[in-house]
Amino acid sequence: MQYFVIGDEDTVLGFSLVGVYGLQASNPVEAKQAWDKALSDKENGIIIITQPVADMIKSIVDKYLFAEMFPLVVVIPGPNGQKSRDLRVLVNEAIGVSL
Repeated sequence: MQYFVIGDEDTVLGFSLVGVYGLQASNPVEAKQAWDKALSDKENGIIIITQPVADMIKSIVDKYLFAEMFPLVVVIPGPNGQKSRDLRVLVNEAIGVSL
């Protein structure tokens, strides 16, 4: 199982430094294309998506957030968003395992 990140340029770059592949999205079309790319690889067990990008394709993301199906979806704050929670905590809550 692997991770896939969708977000702004800085978020995708940051995750790539630790070996997580992803795609940048700055509009709804790019967000949908990145989402489809993430779903096309069955090895992607966890999709990490920034809140601003998730908002662009909210109806699609919500289908996975509120369902018991794979991949798991973790929505994280964007670069200008609230940073009150640690990313590790968000992922741990989503998958139910401590990393």
